[in-house]
Amino acid sequence: MSRTPQEIFQSYVYAGPMTRNADALAETFTVDGVFEAPLMPTGATFPRRLVGREEIRRSMAAYYEHQAKDDRSPNFEKSGYVLHTTSDPDVFIAEIDTVFDGDGDAEDVTVSLVQIFRIRDGKIARLRDYFAPELMS
Repeated sequence: MSRTPQEIFQSYVYAGPMTRNADALAETFTVDGVFEAPLMPTGATFPRRLVGREEIRRSMAAYYEHQAKDDRSPNFEKSGYVLHTTSDPDVFIAEIDTVFDGDGDAEDVTVSLVQIFRIRDGKIARLRDYFAPELMS
């Protein structure tokens, strides 16, 4: 039985941004899956391109460990998304507004991004994540 874009997206978000579980995140991808952040500069903390489930697992574990030092976590109750299906049943697009609570007197910060998912056998074969690179420093 094939999983819906909604189910695939929710699994990805739970494994990644919500729990920062690199093992679970890697398992949302095919063995040869590709995770890309094309706008990231080479050498940035957030990986620009990862190929294969094991590289995704290893690199995202290192990123999450680095990120743990930054206490900035999304407020999922204030954040939102819209999924768009396409004429290709193996492709869907996520339009996301992630909200980070402001500190003290500072206002909340909203980060908008777009992710393009290509699916194979109920797993992510390719994910292209488009966001402003300076947000991931």
